[in-house]
Amino acid sequence: MDVSQAKQEHLLALKVMRLTKPTLFTNLPVTCEDRDLPGDLFGQLMRGDPSTIKGAETLMLGEMLTLPQNFGNIFLGETFSSYISVHNDSSQVVKDILVKADLQTSSQRLNLSASNSAVAELKPECCIDDVIHHEVKEIGTHILVCAVSYTTQFGEKLYFRKFFKFQVLKPLDVKTKFYNAESDLSSVTDEVFLEAQIQNITTSPMFMEKVSLEPSMMYNVSELNTVTREDRGVSTFGKMSYLQPMDTRQYLYCLKPKPEYAEKAGVIKGVTVIGKLDIVWKTNLGERGRLQTSQLQRMAPGYGDIRLSMETIPDTVNLEEPFDISCKITNCSERTMDLVLDMCNTSSIHWCGVSGRALGKLSPAASLSLPLTLLSSMQGLQSVSGLRLTDSFLKRTYEYDDVAQVCVVCPHHGNLS
Repeated sequence: MDVSQAKQEHLLALKVMRLTKPTLFTNLPVTCEDRDLPGDLFGQLMRGDPSTIKGAETLMLGEMLTLPQNFGNIFLGETFSSYISVHNDSSQVVKDILVKADLQTSSQRLNLSASNSAVAELKPECCIDDVIHHEVKEIGTHILVCAVSYTTQFGEKLYFRKFFKFQVLKPLDVKTKFYNAESDLSSVTDEVFLEAQIQNITTSPMFMEKVSLEPSMMYNVSELNTVTREDRGVSTFGKMSYLQPMDTRQYLYCLKPKPEYAEKAGVIKGVTVIGKLDIVWKTNLGERGRLQTSQLQRMAPGYGDIRLSMETIPDTVNLEEPFDISCKITNCSERTMDLVLDMCNTSSIHWCGVSGRALGKLSPAASLSLPLTLLSSMQGLQSVSGLRLTDSFLKRTYEYDDVAQVCVVCPHHGNLS
């Protein structure tokens, strides 16, 4: 560009201002003791200061609000709002004014203008105002492009634009952990526990309005972040759910397969998509933000071809007395199996019944209940082990140890005669 070339003067002026919530005004109180040289001078000045609280002048926090003095920080999940004003600084009537606002991100360009139609005319000292809103969904560099085109009263078409560059920062650090639980003794459903660690990485406190888990289509979810007090649920984080800067909070959720999928072991075995977290928070004077994670995935539990789980087992049994348990065998493979059950005694567990008996054929995703009887020759907490299943079709053997634990007590222990 030629330096000597005169810059074209436009008839219209463009002003852009970001709209944010104000902040509470703070002052720096200066005090001294009465015996010092200033005496009560500082106290009189503070009592006359309109920004202080009457009767509590030494508090830094005042009753006034302060408008933002700079652009400030924009965080992912917040709503970016901006005020755009086009003012006619000339003495001419300008026609066919078109104001366009686009937001350029690293991946897309978005049109934020409320209307794409041109204004017929704009008289001197008049203005066109517009407010744009956009929920920020990407981090990194954003560029607000404001373009203005118009026609002078002599028919000359003019055009200019301005660029406003800003960074979108990450407000939260979210980490997740999955724990796969075996089926309990009263059902055949497989529970998945999700621990979500959420850290506030901004410089201001947050009010956590909602942290919920939206499960995938195969699961139901229950939150484990409340305790029951006086017949009502109370949050484990207290009444005021504030998260200070750099603080971390753990949220826990339990997912259970829906009844129509619970019996399909092969289907649940391959499910890796659990759901997504929905986080809503508020910052300065109710400024709202929302963040939704992508689909959370876990490592699918490896049950192998055959899964053996415990259905019923007593909590406590007597030493050297037979007791009954019930196991469930599920075919997790895609082929039919012909199963044979072997029961091998251990140093403490002794099985009752015939070992090596045939259980018959088991189709894919099918299951069968198996009642068994055993006794323990040792006291204390003993592991139920020694079960072995063999598929006679492929001559493949599956061993199962530590299937469950049982407390063995002596019935006469502690009795005095």
